[in-house]
Amino acid sequence: MLTATGLAVASPAQAQGLAGIDVSNYQGAINWTSVKNSGIQFAYIKATEGTTFKDARFNTNYPAAHAAGVVRGAYHFARPNSSTGAAQANYFASNGGAWSADGLTLPGALDLEAPPSGAACYGLSTTSMRNWITDFYNTYKTRTGRDVVIYTTASWWNTCTGSWTGMASKSPLWVAHWGASTPSLPAGWSSTTWTFWQYTSTGSVSGISGNVDRNYFNGSTARLTALANNT
Repeated sequence: MLTATGLAVASPAQAQGLAGIDVSNYQGAINWTSVKNSGIQFAYIKATEGTTFKDARFNTNYPAAHAAGVVRGAYHFARPNSSTGAAQANYFASNGGAWSADGLTLPGALDLEAPPSGAACYGLSTTSMRNWITDFYNTYKTRTGRDVVIYTTASWWNTCTGSWTGMASKSPLWVAHWGASTPSLPAGWSSTTWTFWQYTSTGSVSGISGNVDRNYFNGSTARLTALANNT
């Protein structure tokens, strides 16, 4: 998630909350017991992308995180130029993004950011992007009963949706802002707050070789459990 180089990273001194990570096949084999024992309480794990890609390590990571007692959720990398929001939400829900009230499963997350190559907004107008996100949200909620978490940056969201405020009252925000003491929030959420904050892409955690994205949850263990259980 979010590929960038040359960015100075500092641990956010003002952050309050629980420690977490997000991972994909790029992290290779993960020892989830070691991850849990190092203090990590939650993880988002890549499941799908578009309507054809399934992360090669999801079927290993997802149950292993659960078995280790890590509260985990799945995420979907959006490809708004390749198919409808409904099609991608259904693909996600059918391939790892489903939800159950077991105390360890977070609602799925929709990863909205620029692709590794090509147009940052996938060639969509701001109106078309808003419609695509709404389509995904509505379909995912119908399938799972949950509001999808939105992962994004302030700059991508404000540019590609035209500073749309329409999702802030619906979706929990997972904001990416590296090397800051507090994150900049996308339009709409600036009047509320963030739920998750990805504050670095170059973190380290026992049980994972190499860099890993580090995150905070904005609240207590009880609040994280409540989010997992929709209570």
